[in-house]
Amino acid sequence: MTVLIDYTKGFFETTEGDGVGTVTGNATLDLSTGSVFSHTPTANTTFAFSNPPASGTASSATLKLTGANVESGFDLSNASYDSVSYSYGSQGTGVEGIVFKPDGTKMFLLNTFDVDEYTLSTAWDLSTVSYDSTYDPSEVSNALGLQFSYDGTKFYIADSTNDDIYQYNMTTAWDISTASYANKSLDVSLQEQVVQGLDFKTDGTKLFIIGTNSDQVREYNLSTAWDISTASYSQGFSVSSQDTGPIAIRFNSDGTKFFILGYSNDTVYQYSLSTAWDISTASYDSVSFSVASEETFPRALGVKSDGTKMYIAGAVGHSIYQYTTSSSALATITYPSSVVWSGGTTPTAPANGETDVYTFYTDDGGTTYYGFQVGDALA
Repeated sequence: MTVLIDYTKGFFETTEGDGVGTVTGNATLDLSTGSVFSHTPTANTTFAFSNPPASGTASSATLKLTGANVESGFDLSNASYDSVSYSYGSQGTGVEGIVFKPDGTKMFLLNTFDVDEYTLSTAWDLSTVSYDSTYDPSEVSNALGLQFSYDGTKFYIADSTNDDIYQYNMTTAWDISTASYANKSLDVSLQEQVVQGLDFKTDGTKLFIIGTNSDQVREYNLSTAWDISTASYSQGFSVSSQDTGPIAIRFNSDGTKFFILGYSNDTVYQYSLSTAWDISTASYDSVSFSVASEETFPRALGVKSDGTKMYIAGAVGHSIYQYTTSSSALATITYPSSVVWSGGTTPTAPANGETDVYTFYTDDGGTTYYGFQVGDALA
């Protein structure tokens, strides 16, 4: 149903049989595909309109919006231990790095002298882990940090003896048995003499390291994505007020949050960045989570792609421990700035499971949309 607003008559005219429109992305109403749209958010949602009719042609679209609770990751304030763990003792005694394939079906553990590959029959569930194979990188002598490129064709090891980051290639993505040294490295000794952990921006154009000499996150720019030999130092951010033994760092996918694992206090700390991927804009959220009940010598930190799970490895229990790091709340709804709402107030998002109906009218080619709530709590 589309509601047409006739300002000369002062009432709404309703017409039946309008086509069902397509909602794409997060979340765009394609006005060329129809005039009735339905949407239930699976995340915090920002609406947009595309392909409006030409200026001078009056048009309206109806949105049936159902409220929903969504899960948000990278939230230590709601962290809890899942009572799930995996013992890696038969493969090594000191894990220093944890990396997961983005779909959670592979796990890679860095021991002091090798990288071990595992398969998870149920994604992200440590109770379903099985050991696959090992790769021994002869270039490193004290490996303390591990990260992979987003596509799984490269990985990187931080070595604290030489204060270098080493780059490796894999001819088959996420298959450690096809790995070889890429003959590329980065000396970080001018910034950190005991490099412990590392992470990358998701497009490979920035590198971040952490270490226990300076107790700072160090940021580098890569002129060629994922090519460690093209890195240049940019700036740093101190975490010493929280922990003087920072050994691992993990960012969320949009670069607005990161976790730091500190072994001095057996604690994970949460930070936010006001400008994504710019470490100079970082600030401590005053949120932390102790893992001491499971591990009193934590050495490595892994995080699920969406930040709803966290994994800690330690040298005392010789195990990986699984945690939930998420919260559930009603999805937020944001409308384009081009929408002028009736009464001048943007309506609140519908409650979980409730469907509200809105109509948007434009006659200037989409420069301005007039928004009206025409149905409340329909389900």
